[in-house]
Amino acid sequence: MFSFPDNYEQGWTLRNEIQKEGIGLHTGIKCNVTIKPTNLPGFHFSFSEEADKVFSIDISQVRNTPLCTTLDINGKKISTVEHLLASLIGVGVTHAHIEITGNEIPLLDGSAICWIAELEKVGMVNSTTAPKPRPELTSPIFVNKGESVIFAQPSKNLKLIGLIDFPYKAIGQQMFSIELSPKNFVNEIAPARTFGFLDQLEELKKAGLIKGGALENALVCDGDSWVNPPLRYSNEPVRHKLLDLIGDLAFVGLPKAQIFVYKGSHSLHTEFAASLQKVLT
Repeated sequence: MFSFPDNYEQGWTLRNEIQKEGIGLHTGIKCNVTIKPTNLPGFHFSFSEEADKVFSIDISQVRNTPLCTTLDINGKKISTVEHLLASLIGVGVTHAHIEITGNEIPLLDGSAICWIAELEKVGMVNSTTAPKPRPELTSPIFVNKGESVIFAQPSKNLKLIGLIDFPYKAIGQQMFSIELSPKNFVNEIAPARTFGFLDQLEELKKAGLIKGGALENALVCDGDSWVNPPLRYSNEPVRHKLLDLIGDLAFVGLPKAQIFVYKGSHSLHTEFAASLQKVLT
């Protein structure tokens, strides 16, 4: 049985390629993804129709879109990249080439655990090239957007503290903290699914979103209760918010920091990642 690395100190790529297809959350269209080993440090995308053109991901490619992280790569959009990127960086992969057919990453079950299962099947090997340097803070970073806040301070290890606060009784206020390691990510974060609210579904559909949303790929909250229980954790929503954050950090690398995030969002995460990018330059 393959065992994930103990920490994030080394470079890793896949032993063999992974192929996975599924429905995109927002497009509702079937998408196909192939993840390949590579010696190029970082994460790289290509499109199946032009497989020889490979683009490294960069924070400047991120476009703020409702409910997901979208990339604009050479004029082509790729939506909902966060769960796949979280799966890779969360288990310690530092080198990967992602080839996509379509323009959205499959949602699968709404968490990262299906990607983890595929990674366990193929395993990982040490990369022959060094990984990109991780951001190391020398002073605190503070980013806010309205009520939403991220605060990070220097730390030897990566610790995440998430806090959410919703007016729905089924969720309410939740907090979760974790010292992140590949094994902790797999056990405590990866299975947490995305979630939505029954009273917002029609409005989102009218806006052309969540065409692929279903009770099989998202938790749905109906105020005081869940439409499709059981939850995988009593505080599954806040854990999923940290999953999203980890995916959005893939653009700059997992920092050596203690990070507190209150009411996180993709736009807040990517603004924070842009601040981390300045630490690297």
